[in-house]
Amino acid sequence: MYIVRFGCGPLNTGIAPRPLDEWLLDRPDLRRMIAIWLRATLMHRADYRILLPEVNDLQELRIMLADRLEEWAHQYKTEGMQQGMQQGMQQGRQQGEALALQKLLTKRFGTISPDILAQISSAKTEQIELWLDQVMDAQTIEILFGGPATH
Repeated sequence: MYIVRFGCGPLNTGIAPRPLDEWLLDRPDLRRMIAIWLRATLMHRADYRILLPEVNDLQELRIMLADRLEEWAHQYKTEGMQQGMQQGMQQGRQQGEALALQKLLTKRFGTISPDILAQISSAKTEQIELWLDQVMDAQTIEILFGGPATH
């Protein structure tokens, strides 16, 4: 019995290792069936997002996949860079809004307590935007941040 294992992505498929290829050298019917099964299995995995042309042999499948490995590696690298840039931009925007809020609060109410600074630094972007919208109309900083009002 021969076991074929799949890695966590198309780059780690380990398709048609040479011993399997050599073992089936005199069995073209089995080579074709295994190649068709491997292709179908790879295309079935939605997270791979790949389309493969029809193949008739394990060696044909191995050559085709080898040609695509570099393409997939470049695609994964590009997607990773785009994701990182988007996350960085989101974090930068959130930090900028938090800094703008702190400046407005200081100008309007004076010194900001450490508790409120902690609330701002741990808040999500949506909450910071809400505080920015309300800062000019708030009677006190405590009311704005949901604490008891001081007179």
